Amino acid sequence: MQDQEIVDLYHQRDERAIVQTETKYGAYCTGLAQNILQNMQDSEECVNDTWLRTWNSIPPAKPENLRTYVGKITRNLSLNRLEHRHREKRGGGEIMLALDEIGEVAAPDAELAAQIEREEFSRILNAFLWSLPERDCCVFIRRYYYLESVERISERYAISQAAVFKILSRARGKLRKTLAEEGYTV
Repeated sequence: MQDQEIVDLYHQRDERAIVQTETKYGAYCTGLAQNILQNMQDSEECVNDTWLRTWNSIPPAKPENLRTYVGKITRNLSLNRLEHRHREKRGGGEIMLALDEIGEVAAPDAELAAQIEREEFSRILNAFLWSLPERDCCVFIRRYYYLESVERISERYAISQAAVFKILSRARGKLRKTLAEEGYTV
């Protein structure tokens, strides 16, 4: 079933929409949650919460890309659960390290969020990503969106972990420069 047909089912309040979404994007959302949480039970709970959140948000939302829409919901739910879990444990780990790394460059603080709209930041970030060589872009996205470990990225692209760190460091530097050129202090 095509995404638009599934979205139409949501707008008709037809519960088959959830089944179709889970069939089409369940594995994708589970993998995304698992990358972040590293715990299958928590991942499954986040994915189940994704279906409920999707049901409650469509309508009024009418996403053009359902995969991206449910992926974003899953990612946000997973990050919230991770933050809650780490607040309880006060642990660190790979995910928090990745978020700290990118946070040094691109985490909009309250002043920056007030200064620019999300759409403008998104435009700048997309232009930056398109400017990177394909592999570097993929490595950057895998680390900072999918929150994959450096080790896993290294295996995926058959490059050393040192090479992954170098790609990420250079990309963060380029992003810092891009944001500065656009007039944003980081």
